[in-house]
Amino acid sequence: MSEHAQDFILHLQQLAEQDRGALAALRRSVGFPPGAYPPAFPHVERFVPPDSHAEDSFRLALYIAASLFALLPKHQTGQSLAAAFGKLWRARESDSVEKRFITLLDAEPEQLPNYLRQAVTLLAADGYGLDYQALLRDLNYWLSPWQREQYDGTTSRDKVRRNWARDFYRQHETEQG
Repeated sequence: MSEHAQDFILHLQQLAEQDRGALAALRRSVGFPPGAYPPAFPHVERFVPPDSHAEDSFRLALYIAASLFALLPKHQTGQSLAAAFGKLWRARESDSVEKRFITLLDAEPEQLPNYLRQAVTLLAADGYGLDYQALLRDLNYWLSPWQREQYDGTTSRDKVRRNWARDFYRQHETEQG
């Protein structure tokens, strides 16, 4: 998925530079369930694998990532959404940012797009970027209905949550140490 995801992010970056109408359509799609806003189809469906169905986790992840990119068209390789949000928390010194993050971590798949939209809107207000390729990977795991239990009893969704929590709280440690 890495090369495929990279091509998708490059496509989104090109849209941001060359097609403001496409970016506007993707931005409007944030108000609809992932993959349910027809004006977004021309910009995303070409990246959906041919054997995917409407509720395929990768397809949904593509639509969510595209709508979030349209809200914050600032790809920053290596900075996870959680790390960016942790930097925001540290900069604002706000308990409400931490509470929003915990709510995001606790989200069920159907709630996730709304909480992500809120988080990305806050990041955009302060000019933070994030790694959309990593976000796409994480969303694919989070949204997968096939949550295989690992040897330690956790699922892929649990792993993403743990990684996000680690990235978020490490930003506080960076300031301290």
